[in-house]
Amino acid sequence: MPQPTNHHDHDDRHLTGNDDRHLTGDDHRPFTGDAIDIHFIGNATVLLSYGPLTLLTDPNFLHRGQYAYLGHGLMSRRLTEPALDVHELPRLDAVVLSHLHGDHWDRRARRHLDHTVPILTTPHAARRLRTVHGFHRTAGLRTWKALTLQRDGVEVTVTALPGRHAGHAVLRRLLPPVMGSMLEFGPAGGPPRMRLYISGDTLVYDGLDEITERFPTADLAVLHLGGTRLPGGFVVTMDGTQGAELARRLGPRLVLPVHYSDYTVMRSPLSAFLAEADAIGLGDRIVHCGHGEHVRVPCGLGAAPEVH
Repeated sequence: MPQPTNHHDHDDRHLTGNDDRHLTGDDHRPFTGDAIDIHFIGNATVLLSYGPLTLLTDPNFLHRGQYAYLGHGLMSRRLTEPALDVHELPRLDAVVLSHLHGDHWDRRARRHLDHTVPILTTPHAARRLRTVHGFHRTAGLRTWKALTLQRDGVEVTVTALPGRHAGHAVLRRLLPPVMGSMLEFGPAGGPPRMRLYISGDTLVYDGLDEITERFPTADLAVLHLGGTRLPGGFVVTMDGTQGAELARRLGPRLVLPVHYSDYTVMRSPLSAFLAEADAIGLGDRIVHCGHGEHVRVPCGLGAAPEVH
């Protein structure tokens, strides 16, 4: 995998050991174009390819009918099939994990992912992945801290962003900490050519406004929606209204909705988000990419995405 660049304060001790099979640019695939290919596998699981770099987000490979365990006795049944099985994944340079919940990091990922692949996540998740699950190449990124990975002249900088999984303070203490992330792709040592925001399982709150102060523009926002509802009526992911509001606040060039129909706890359908986005004038920014489809997003303001 790419070489990590230690230009921010973060816990990357477990990414820089003597075994550097995933830390050196030993794959010489050519950089085939200034665009990112996004493969929507399902739920919040997305495969990102930019030149020789390949990243996976929130690996969830449970099959339809299996249950994701959410902690404290809570569980939810999967309603969809993932577009890929974990065994069908290409070589990964890293996993970006928003938080440690059973519908974002499941038992199939835990058993079958390469245990030497670097994982960029919250400090809470990083500690557990190392000590309990045997994934020793983890980086626990505190909010606003970053890690840069390079391969064959291309790099991505992953910055941890704020997120809040619940509005109620007591419930926040019961749920695992969550992070959003900003992924900046471009030539090694050069300015970013593509900036991609991933919300993670956050609700909309004022702490997210600092994102635009630090990152005034983004090419694409990947929003975790679904209006996930726990017993007692507690909503712990954005519904259609909140998702549209976050898109309005951040002002990205394009918006890709994910995490909206895969589990029984999701109560806000994609149609609710699309209607809200249309109502506030953002309908033309929405990328319609279904489960299993790819979308190619070129760099540049005038470039249109291609779904296939």
